[in-house]
Parts: sequence; C-alpha cells; structure tokens
Amino acid sequence: MPSALVIVTVLAVAANGAIAAADFAKAEFVLANSAEVNVKPEWVPWLASLKMAGAAGLLLGLVAVPPLGVAAAVGLVLFYVGAVATHLRTRVIHNVHFPVGYLALAAATLGLTLAR
Repeated sequence: MPSALVIVTVLAVAANGAIAAADFAKAEFVLANSAEVNVKPEWVPWLASLKMAGAAGLLLGLVAVPPLGVAAAVGLVLFYVGAVATHLRTRVIHNVHFPVGYLALAAATLGLTLAR
C-alpha cells in the first residue's frame, strides 16, 4: 500500500472526524459559520453525521474494504463541492479556504485510492 495513500487518508479521516466532532458539539465557530452561509442550526448534526460517515468509510476502505473507501471519498468530494458552492452562492469568501481544504483532502484521497 503506497505511503502517500495512507498519509493522505489518515489526514482526511482526522480532519473530517475533528470537524464532525465540533459540529456535534455545536462549537461556536461552527454555528457562526453555518449561520453566515444560511445553514439552519438543526441541519448541523445531520451534516456532521455525513462527515463522520465519510471519515469512517475512508478508514474502513483503507484497512479492509477498498470499494467502501472509494464510495466514502466520492461522497466527501460531493459534500465539499456543495460546501464550496454554498460559500460562493452566499458570497462568504473570507473563510472558503476551509471547505476547499477539506475538498482537496477528499479529492486527493479519492485519486490515490483509485490509483492503488
């Protein structure tokens, strides 16, 4: 297994797990950012569940079921494309680098997983 795949996947799992935990905890910065892009507070736990499922899928894909990792990476790529689009649609550009960073991790994981 290529070390780049392991490193990028572990980073993506950690990043998505951490932001999902912040979402579940209803961290102040999460709620402020969500409000800024017109995401209702009651949606935050659902979005956190998608991030956590993606992180779990990436991890399981890495260690046991590669097709699950591909599916999780595709799901996270689509999720973060939606997040970036939401930031652009609402013209909240000052912090768009966060979803862009998560998108980059998900896309890198997908590419490395497919190249495996």
